[in-house]
Amino acid sequence: MGNFIDSSSRRSTSSALGFRPKNVTQEMVDQIYSMFPTIPQDNIRYDLLRTGSVEITSNKILERGYLDAPPPAYFTVYPRTEVPPQPRQVAPQGQSTGLAPTPKDNLISRYKLQDRVVSSTFSPGDDLAFGKADWEDTSEKREASLQERKAQMILAARQRLLAQQTQKEETGAAPGSS
Repeated sequence: MGNFIDSSSRRSTSSALGFRPKNVTQEMVDQIYSMFPTIPQDNIRYDLLRTGSVEITSNKILERGYLDAPPPAYFTVYPRTEVPPQPRQVAPQGQSTGLAPTPKDNLISRYKLQDRVVSSTFSPGDDLAFGKADWEDTSEKREASLQERKAQMILAARQRLLAQQTQKEETGAAPGSS
């Protein structure tokens, strides 16, 4: 008798969704949701009902960046899952989440340009660094050339920023004097 109820509910689910749903556990949904928390759980469950595979659904998210939203008929069979918004986790002081650089991790320190910052006297008209680079003979020379151009661009950008800040301070100080 239990099989009769189960098969009739499967038939109504199949007719409502337009396909025969695969067996999906909450663990499967949770597994994908833990990897892709921006994808709504209903979208995950709907795709899993179609594919029956965590791997296929995960690959689909990686390839497309999203999963299709379930049709309205899905919600007649599976009520909406309300997920409370999770609070943003704040990393303890001194630890990085890996999502954004810490304030002390700037381009100068990342590319180890501290010694060049002090000795750098870049003028804004010095655009030789951004000109067309010569094609080097070896990959090592090309890599070194690329690193040097990156360093020059970072230093030039820093000089422009410092010039902007000094200009703002000069223009901001003059009208604000009382």
